[in-house]
Amino acid sequence: MEVDNLEFQWQQVVTWFRDRFGKAPDLNAVLFLIGVRELGQGFKNFSKEQKQDLMHIAICRVLSPSGYYELEGHDEEGWPHWRLVQKLPRYDLLSQEEFLKAHIISYMQAEL
Repeated sequence: MEVDNLEFQWQQVVTWFRDRFGKAPDLNAVLFLIGVRELGQGFKNFSKEQKQDLMHIAICRVLSPSGYYELEGHDEEGWPHWRLVQKLPRYDLLSQEEFLKAHIISYMQAEL
């Protein structure tokens, strides 16, 4: 995905969230919200550790169509657990962010 096109599509994602939540989210907030959606238990007060876990759930979920993660199942509290099935590419910080944004865009297009 070209950088200009990626940034345009990312701004569409940000706008979608801003229109629904009243505030433009950063990448971490988008991951958190995707994690909450994937957990499927609605909004509630989450601990700091749970918020990190929600972001991990989101990363695993958005990268799963590309074959990086596979859902193993859910624990007794309903939290999904993922297994790494393909080593993630090594990127610098900017490229890693673009990699995640591209996968989030694909997730949003497929799921919403």
